[in-house]
This record gives sequence, structure tokens and C-alpha cells, in this order.
Amino acid sequence: MMRRTLENRNAQTKQLQTAVSNVEKHFGELCQIFAAYVRKTARLRDKADLLVNEINAYAATETPHLKLGLMNFADEFAKLQDYRQAEVERLEAKVVEPLKAYGTIVKMKRDDLKATFTARNREAKQLTQLERTRQRNPSDRHVIVSFEFGSLKKCLRLLLPSSARNHMRSGSLRAFEVPEHLHS
Repeated sequence: MMRRTLENRNAQTKQLQTAVSNVEKHFGELCQIFAAYVRKTARLRDKADLLVNEINAYAATETPHLKLGLMNFADEFAKLQDYRQAEVERLEAKVVEPLKAYGTIVKMKRDDLKATFTARNREAKQLTQLERTRQRNPSDRHVIVSFEFGSLKKCLRLLLPSSARNHMRSGSLRAFEVPEHLHS
């Protein structure tokens, strides 16, 4: 029974570790690509603004009829760049920033996993020591009981934070996979 719960916890922890590694790899790449896309779109907007200024400068030197046509064209082209500016701002606010924030979440999850592995290893070590003591002195109940009591105290100290981590881990995988700020 105890072995099954340990195996179940190990499987959960490994699943969470795999999910964290996947997110680290792919979300980092996604964040970089989206940021590059936003920068290039902003550069394109800047070049178009230069083009609008040049068209206006050229229109100032032409005849009134051509001047009116060039000014209208420059005005419509400037309106297109206003839409591009809105696209840049929206991408930064709704895509790039949440992806950056998710990097912090990934680091916190990685630290939680490390703490969970440490607690699990300590717990396994304590159980191994208890089994060794039982095998060496099966008839000496006093030594086993005192060791079990000492181990119980240590295990309780370890298991209380571990049980809190187990509770966190069970809900953590769902929360980690479906962050609310990425759905808005």
C-alpha cells in the first residue's frame, strides 16, 4: 500500500517535471519569436511613418491637383499605420507580457519540484533505515520502537510539508497547464 502511494507520487512528480521542462523549452522559444515579430512590425510601422513624411514633403512641391492626391494617399497610409501601432501594442500586452510572466511561474514550479524531490528522498532514506533496523534486530522491539518513534517524529516533520506539497502537486498540474491569464 505504502509502495503504491510512493509510486503514484513519483509518477505525479515526474509528470509535472516533464510538463515544466516542456513549457521551459517551448514557451521560451514562443516568447522570443513573438517578441521578434512585434519588433519587426514596429520597425515596419516606423518605416511607413518615414514614407508618409516623405510623401507629404513631395506633395508640398507639386501642383495643387497632384498635391491633393498625394496628401490623401499619405493620410490613408498613416491611418493604416495607426492600425499597425494598435497591433503592436495589443501583441505586447496580450501575448508577450503573459508569456514572460509565465517564465516566473515555471521557475517557481521548478523550485517546488526540487523541494518535493528532496523531501521524498529523505522520506525514502528514513524508511530504508527503519527496514534495515528491523532486519538486523527483529527480536529487539525496544530498539525498533525507539527508532520508529524517532523516525516518526522526523517523518512527521518531513511529511507535513510533503503532504502540503502533495496537495499542491495534485492541483498544480492542472493550474500549471491552464493558467488563467493566458485565456483572456
